[in-house]
Amino acid sequence: VLLRAFVAELERRGSTSSSYLRAGAAMVSSMSDVPPDLFPRFVSQLQLDGDYRGADGIGWAQVITPGEVPEFERRGRAMGWRDFAVNPAPKSGTKRLVPVTFLQPDTVRNRRAMGYDMYSQPTRREAMDEAERSARPTATGKVVLVQEGGVDAPGFLIYMPVYRGAGQDRRLRGFIYSPFNAQDFLESALELENRGEMGVRLYDRAASPESLLAQLAPSTATGITVTEQVLVANRPMLLVLESAQGPTLSRLSLATLMFGLLVATLLLVLARILTAQAQESEALLQWHEEQSSIRDSLTRELNHRVKNTLANVLSIIALTRRRAETIDEFAEGLDGRIRALSATHDLLTQSEWGATPIRAVIEAEMAPYALGSSKVLHIAGPHVELAPSDALSLGLAVHELATNAAKYGALSQPGGAVRVDWVLQDPGHARLRWREEGGPPVESERKRGFGTELLERIVAHQLGSPVELEFAPEGVRCSMIVPVREARAFAIRATKPEPRALSDQSR
Repeated sequence: VLLRAFVAELERRGSTSSSYLRAGAAMVSSMSDVPPDLFPRFVSQLQLDGDYRGADGIGWAQVITPGEVPEFERRGRAMGWRDFAVNPAPKSGTKRLVPVTFLQPDTVRNRRAMGYDMYSQPTRREAMDEAERSARPTATGKVVLVQEGGVDAPGFLIYMPVYRGAGQDRRLRGFIYSPFNAQDFLESALELENRGEMGVRLYDRAASPESLLAQLAPSTATGITVTEQVLVANRPMLLVLESAQGPTLSRLSLATLMFGLLVATLLLVLARILTAQAQESEALLQWHEEQSSIRDSLTRELNHRVKNTLANVLSIIALTRRRAETIDEFAEGLDGRIRALSATHDLLTQSEWGATPIRAVIEAEMAPYALGSSKVLHIAGPHVELAPSDALSLGLAVHELATNAAKYGALSQPGGAVRVDWVLQDPGHARLRWREEGGPPVESERKRGFGTELLERIVAHQLGSPVELEFAPEGVRCSMIVPVREARAFAIRATKPEPRALSDQSR
């Protein structure tokens, strides 16, 4: 019964992952191209829950030819990946490459896989060919993920093909896929099942040392096992349970029958059962206590972030009310600024409230004005990542500058453009400059608006440095210093962390 429960949970996890991949394939197949800002937003809106633990996320891998590699790498670098390159380099005679194009969430671990040609590896290639043939989610055999960084940790991937056209005109565009660390996949699937002291092993197809994917060792090795096949995304795997209790009790029962000690044996069996139940109850109680501690820590973290956000919103409302002359002006100003906070919050959610690149913040806030035109917005600067609170402040500042440019400055008429660049002034600070050009002449005497007051008071206070604003005749200039702090993501791992460690993590 316990073996079947384990099998059902593993297959359910595989089925849930396949459903997410089918949804991603449906979204991508309806588009002529996959914009770099759309895929992270799609994965974020999936709101992956606990059923998806054990996976490293969801990715998109585009099918290209060797001749398309230079343009593919150029687009990758344009998205902020300075060293983006297809690897390994295609060999002579190669006709198809399937490099990793996007992989969310955007974590340091997942960035190791960017540009990796998965079709160059035989096990991955076999699964992709089968997925293309069957048009359904297909798992690979045993592989080591590129994200492991050279560590020999077995894993597997599930691929869902995406096509262009239909019928005889159908062509493969790429694959929506999920990579899995096999040990994490097994542990997360069995987390809600009490295996006691038994051992559990998961194999690819057949039980052999070469095909072992993951294992949980028994308290005592007995060699007494039962097996059952598991089907994960149309890939047969084998689950093996090993009993921690050997045949000692049977021999003892025979001896007691021979010596007439039946009563003593029954008492011994009863004592062992009661002891095992007490141990299991104690383990279950400890697990519930740990889960309660995790929920308490999450609640405190949520309260902290909500209070910070409400404080920002209250400041914005107060200043907007003082500067607005009509209800419509108040509503319009408040709506734009709340949307600016929301856009930056989306970026922070995608990065698991870890470090967020400056470029991503600027592009998110400027998207409604640039509309994909390189002639309107010019961005240049090194790859610099910000802590969550600093990213929120920068997003609000860029929104105010962009709104002013759209109403009165360079973005209010054809031919205008905005240049945003930044440099790493020292290891702890980056200097960012905003310059407008090609717009109408700026009035030397102008009324101080809410945007000016917000930049010089709220943003400057939150960043800890003055914001320099200059209303030059040729266009508005702005310069600010942004702190560059090491941000540690607040994350709850599936491996039951110590409750005290959670409360010590950085926000």
